[in-house]
Amino acid sequence: MTVLLLVLTFATFIVIDLVLNRKKAPKIATETELQPVMAESDPEVVGGFAVPSNVRYHPGHTWVQRERKNVNRVGADAFAAAFAGPVDRIELPKPGQWVRQGQKVASFIRNGEKIELVSPVEGEVVEINSTLLTNPTLLREEPYGKGWMMNVFSPDEDSPARNLLPVNLVRSWMQEAADRLFALQPQLAGATAADGGEPVADPAAALDAKTWKKAAEEFFLS
Repeated sequence: MTVLLLVLTFATFIVIDLVLNRKKAPKIATETELQPVMAESDPEVVGGFAVPSNVRYHPGHTWVQRERKNVNRVGADAFAAAFAGPVDRIELPKPGQWVRQGQKVASFIRNGEKIELVSPVEGEVVEINSTLLTNPTLLREEPYGKGWMMNVFSPDEDSPARNLLPVNLVRSWMQEAADRLFALQPQLAGATAADGGEPVADPAAALDAKTWKKAAEEFFLS
């Protein structure tokens, strides 16, 4: 009788453990849950920089968009891409690395100098855009499209929404960033209209390396 009771108790613990672990395991999205990531064909332009409404923004000028359940795509916004300019090399974390929201995750190297961007979400990097690494020009050409940086698995599906910019503040935030950039180079202020104008090709080109890096730390919260 005692042996039977021990066997039943042991079996009960195994069942409980299986149930708990099943709850912890990430769910695989079904075909109906998949949501393709696409950039808007005609996004609003603020201060010369595109701000699509179908992504969420981190104050450090990175963006995040839900790709599928628990997986979020991350990239640099148009302001960051323009400020970085024609970079020589881009460095991204390796798949499997855990990143925290606000942690430095991307490096842009130009003429031997480096600036860094922070992650807008917390989670495990499950994929990086290898095409961007071999063709850094995609960062400026399609920051919200082919120039995306990485996909991050976030166990807590609600976590990507935390500490991101409220939608109703995005426009004023981007305009303020543009104004601050042009204040560093007053000669560029007239190169783009306050609303709807196209940004200059390389707005930070005239900045010396020290000013470029310092401004990047302030803009990108790095």
